[in-house]
Amino acid sequence: MKTSLSWIKEYVPELDVTAQEYTDAMTLSGSKVEWYEKLDADLDKIVIGQIEKIEKHPDADKLVICQVNIGTGENIQIVTGAPNAKEGCKVPVVLDGGRVAGGHDGQKTPGGVKIKKGKLRGVESFGMMCSIEELGSTKDFYPEAPENGLYIFDDDAVVGESAIHALGLDDTVVEYEITSNRVDCFGILGIAREAAATFGKEFRPPVVTETGNSENVNDYIKVNVHNTDLCPRYCARVVKNIKIAPSPKWMQQRLAAQGIRPINNIVDITNYVMEEYGQPMHAYDLDTIAGKEINVRCAEKGEKFVTLDGQERTMDDSVLMICDGEKAIGIAGIMGGENSMITDNVQTMLFEAACFDGTNIRLSSKKVGLRTDASGKFEKGLDPNNAIDAINRACQLIEELGAGEVVGGVVDVYGKVKEGRRIPFDADKVNKLLGTDIDKETMIGYFKKIDLDYDYEKNEVVVPSWRQDLERLADLAEEVARFYGYANIPTTLPSGEATAGKKSFKMRVEDVARDVAEFCGFSQGMTYSFESPKVFDKLLLPQDSELRKTVVISNPLGEDFSIMRTISLNGMLTSLSTNYNRRNKDVRLYELGNIYLPKQVPVTELPEERMQFTLGMYGEGDFFTMKGVVEEFFDRAGLHGKETYDPNAGKPFLHPGRQANIIYDGKVVGYLGEVHPTVAENYAIKDRVYVAVIDMPHIVEMASFDRKYEGIANFPAVTRDISMVMSKDIMVGDIEKVFDAKGGQYLESYKLFDIYEGAQIKAGFKSVAYSLTFRAKDKTLEENDYAPAMNKILKALEEMGIELRK
Repeated sequence: MKTSLSWIKEYVPELDVTAQEYTDAMTLSGSKVEWYEKLDADLDKIVIGQIEKIEKHPDADKLVICQVNIGTGENIQIVTGAPNAKEGCKVPVVLDGGRVAGGHDGQKTPGGVKIKKGKLRGVESFGMMCSIEELGSTKDFYPEAPENGLYIFDDDAVVGESAIHALGLDDTVVEYEITSNRVDCFGILGIAREAAATFGKEFRPPVVTETGNSENVNDYIKVNVHNTDLCPRYCARVVKNIKIAPSPKWMQQRLAAQGIRPINNIVDITNYVMEEYGQPMHAYDLDTIAGKEINVRCAEKGEKFVTLDGQERTMDDSVLMICDGEKAIGIAGIMGGENSMITDNVQTMLFEAACFDGTNIRLSSKKVGLRTDASGKFEKGLDPNNAIDAINRACQLIEELGAGEVVGGVVDVYGKVKEGRRIPFDADKVNKLLGTDIDKETMIGYFKKIDLDYDYEKNEVVVPSWRQDLERLADLAEEVARFYGYANIPTTLPSGEATAGKKSFKMRVEDVARDVAEFCGFSQGMTYSFESPKVFDKLLLPQDSELRKTVVISNPLGEDFSIMRTISLNGMLTSLSTNYNRRNKDVRLYELGNIYLPKQVPVTELPEERMQFTLGMYGEGDFFTMKGVVEEFFDRAGLHGKETYDPNAGKPFLHPGRQANIIYDGKVVGYLGEVHPTVAENYAIKDRVYVAVIDMPHIVEMASFDRKYEGIANFPAVTRDISMVMSKDIMVGDIEKVFDAKGGQYLESYKLFDIYEGAQIKAGFKSVAYSLTFRAKDKTLEENDYAPAMNKILKALEEMGIELRK
């Protein structure tokens, strides 16, 4: 987005700043300036002069000697070779010591070219008369300039005054980087409003007066919008008795500063209003519109259309077209058609100002291979309420410039009116967000500077429809921050746990998981959350498994990355397989990563994400090694000794006789076991693989870092060993439950120190030996203190069918 500083000052007349001050302040208030260019940076000492007398050069056929009046009371002598130099002409004159931007080729010279008095073929010359190219511009932006020769001012130019000012070159062009959500700043008025707020000056937008004769526009044109989703608003006005002529110098100069070539008054007005309001407009020759009606509809598939640039383009049925009663006359929001273009013979003109769907315009522009200034603006999603103001402004300019007679009334097809929004306001929350202490009335003052109203009764900020970027309180806080001044916001620490440099409880539990895994020799791995549906077959999951209900990726990289994982084992087994096939021995890996469980399929809302602590290993170690790692983690996380194991886990991907669910406080919090041989083979691993998966949200709920200090025991312990013979079906966990239930107050700990199966034990049985430790904190135990507990333990074991070895 470009603006000329003089155009901004038209609407902020009290703005009196240098170009550098302007760009610095605008950038800090949110309208980032990319660069600026002073059009007269390389121009100096250039005045309007009038050629009073011309004589032939005595020694050069193509040179003439001119006596030029520069308004000082004395003429100066200038030698020139310009073919269009004539007596009485008023031209730009560079005085001795002045500078011009470049040469006759139109190329600017860095720092300009200094002009000094000298002699041309022996005749003294005290300056230079200039072409428009030597002043740093081109005929494209000054169409009245000759192809080759001096620039000639109109007769009303004042001799001796600044030629730079007369040509509008005493201006600065500023280019901004405007984000796409600030559609209001894609017009001069939007930038001027920001400048007024930034510098605390009054913003004076143009006053649009009522235009139109006593006729009714509906007698001239009828408008039908067949797709209101793609065209929410269409405004049309009619101008008759058109008088094509050059636009006035001030308009040409403003357009030239924007980089737009002036053409004629009608075209220039449409471009001028587009730049001023940020609202593209288009003009049609009404006499070429069949049936005197406009139909806004989608094109037919394969429809051909010739645009204003003479190119034939092929449409599809998603491209919105502007049509008359018989044919298409324009591609909506992009370019008009050759069959309805404005020519010098136009008598009656139809003005169009509409609002089109931004997404459709962007896609249509790509499909037809044509992008214009208008489409670039429509793509951002314009405010439909802006269209009527823009078309009325254009009609006002037509009347002011005498370009035609405006017909009364306007055709306005506007379905669902776009309203502004209301945002509840809380000054305390804004200050908390920013770390400031700004009073409420000051904030409201900032809002009013940018045309945001405030409802004191409802405590709401009323946002106009053209501020599409303001949706919530945080957006209002940003408005406060940029006008209060980011440099004025004090440095403060954020509130909350982070202020004390403390991690969240969840993160601390995850750190414990990492510490335990790495202490036990596991290395951290990271695997993809995207997986292939084939994973479920590799893991032997049944077809009706809930784990097969997945979130499907809309635009996957390929089938192997087409779903979100619901189980973490595939990534772990793939990593172990890679290590195994590279002949790495004794590999231990762990991962902390999410699984994604959809609440229903097809997915209608975000899935549940659950962090999984996954451990995997092969080589040295077995089921009990993995169980020990799990128990170490539970102990470090504050889950002390309450975990149990259920061998009936029913995991198809684990060995049927070497798996267990991990249960804590009645909840299944994970599982562990040996990977099923078939699954290991599916992953090309020819060794026993052990895994454990722990559901971290359950652990975080029950974890605790509270520790109670107990001093060193002052009294000795008493140890008793129990050796038992039992059926292999009885688990040692069931025995330990007996110890916990019958051990009494003095049982301090117990430890399994032997399991034996062999020739000395009958088939189907095993020998298990435990060591039990009893201790009192206040005395030395005697036999009658712990004997009752031992008797209860032994009796309970006998009732379980366990034989005690004497």
